[in-house]
Amino acid sequence: MMNYGFFRVASASLKLKVADPEYNTTEIKNVIDEAIEEQVRLLVTPELSVTGYTCADLFFTKSLLVSAEKALKEIVDYTKNKNIVVLVGMPVAFYNNLYNCAVVINNGEILGIVPKQSIANYNEFYEKRWFASGKQFESCQPISICGFDTQIGNQIFDLGDGVVLGVEICEDLWVAAPPSSTYSCHGANIIANLSASDEYVSKAEYRRSLVANQSARCICSYVYAGASVYESTTDLVFSGATMVAENGTIIAEGERFSRENVITIADVDIEKLISQRRLNMSFENLSDAIGYVKTNIDNDNNDLKYRFVDPHPFVPADDEKRRERCREIFSIQASGLAKRIEHVGSKGVVVGISGGLDSTLALLVCVEAMKLLGRDNSGITGITMPGFGTTDRTHDNAVNLMKSLGVESKEISIKAACIQHMQDIDYDESIRDITYENTQARERTQILFDMANKDNKLLVGTGDLSELAMGWCTYNGDHMSMYGVNASVPKTLVRYLVKYVADISKKDTADILYDILDTPVSPELLPPDEEGNIAQKTEENIGPYELHDFFLYNFIRFGFSREKLSFMAKKAFNGKYSDNEIDHWVQVFIKRFFISQFKRSCVPDSPKVGSVSLSPRGDWRMPSDASFNSFI
Repeated sequence: MMNYGFFRVASASLKLKVADPEYNTTEIKNVIDEAIEEQVRLLVTPELSVTGYTCADLFFTKSLLVSAEKALKEIVDYTKNKNIVVLVGMPVAFYNNLYNCAVVINNGEILGIVPKQSIANYNEFYEKRWFASGKQFESCQPISICGFDTQIGNQIFDLGDGVVLGVEICEDLWVAAPPSSTYSCHGANIIANLSASDEYVSKAEYRRSLVANQSARCICSYVYAGASVYESTTDLVFSGATMVAENGTIIAEGERFSRENVITIADVDIEKLISQRRLNMSFENLSDAIGYVKTNIDNDNNDLKYRFVDPHPFVPADDEKRRERCREIFSIQASGLAKRIEHVGSKGVVVGISGGLDSTLALLVCVEAMKLLGRDNSGITGITMPGFGTTDRTHDNAVNLMKSLGVESKEISIKAACIQHMQDIDYDESIRDITYENTQARERTQILFDMANKDNKLLVGTGDLSELAMGWCTYNGDHMSMYGVNASVPKTLVRYLVKYVADISKKDTADILYDILDTPVSPELLPPDEEGNIAQKTEENIGPYELHDFFLYNFIRFGFSREKLSFMAKKAFNGKYSDNEIDHWVQVFIKRFFISQFKRSCVPDSPKVGSVSLSPRGDWRMPSDASFNSFI
């Protein structure tokens, strides 16, 4: 099994004794063993974990410093032939000063020592009494400690396979310009923070936000390890906060106030972070004074045991967040359409209504746009155009929805026109192929455009992002309009947008919308079955939209390979689809995505509503004739 860019990290809070390095060494070795058992590649322990953070003036004693060095030697030796990088905290004496440091250890060696730069000296903190600032180091300096020659100062650590580690200590995160920002600009994509932040009411949430926000600002993974309850003394109580963030999101968090060792593990996606930085273009390869240390961690395998892979990345799982997302997207769609109507001086809009989800959403957006413009719904012309595949259910829903919303409703059958057209081009209408289907789609589009011209109105397109990605639209048919309100809304989100409106609508409208939500997705271009039900079901032809939206999100946002898309989908949809099904549909997605670019190269204007858009003018520029051979 390959690692696919994933790297397993752990944050540990320790059961320790203040000023007892021998005891603390045993606990550090215990969490090392636990981490190795779980195939962790990077383990971060709290600030001054070897001695304890609250030693106060004991830091000045020879006995504590000697004992700390002896403990460090034991820890370093313990890591020999172990495939893990371990960070421990301890006081380090260097010539005239004492420094609060993180010691980076791997395979029986000290890779480097990073001193704390921002020394907390306010309210309950008075660290300047004992420690000097690491800012004194203009460059890394050689140092010998417990028999090892290494360097101390501002440095980052290349762990191999694209993983680059930066280290800061507690207060370094809380200042205006954290060292992690600089480390990230030098290439660090994992930031470790060895911390001893005490607790009081509301501080935990602020700390959590700080970690998440810094990981977003630096587009990095942030591994935070806080001092445990065993540091609590006199006026202060510590909680042992442990968490891992990735680009703005806390992806793992441990229990606070535990009286046992806590180890919080997460699989972070280094490839994803690097991809986001390359798109961002703000992370230059700086070359000013900073130390670089290189080692190689064996990271061949990762089973994603410690990572949640969201099967529906476009749709928030939390109900309230999902409602808020729908409310915002609906506002963006309607505001964009209102601006276009106003700008071109249109009397209103024309929209084709099929009784399906996409056209329903487009109609609802039109209603909201009219409200924003202070106009009534009579300026909306909804046209239902029954064809060879139209069922009573979708037809009735289309008609009833237009009536309930008070829009101008028209019905124009396309059957006779399509039959005449097929005769004109000498086509046998008994052959149910793509010509048969596209004749209907283009006839509908012609009617819509001409009606819009006749009434001096704007034709609103209904096609969504997923259809554009898969090319599931008729070129110069439903593919075309004067403004496409749904073009950056994925199919998995369309359903929730319609439901959002249904939930806040009056009962007659809501009932229609709920029935539309229960209707199978179909273009209805082939005749119904013998019972009059929809026979042509989109997902039976091109595959499940939830899979394709998953592939689309991760391919466009992060450029993941087919193998990684498949690997992640098997984790996300475990038990719902077989491995063979996922392997099949990911190849279908890639092939259809590539051969359909010519359709996306000339799509109408549409509002961008999310982080993934396929507009050729903004987010996605791709040759229409690019080969997919390297991608499948």
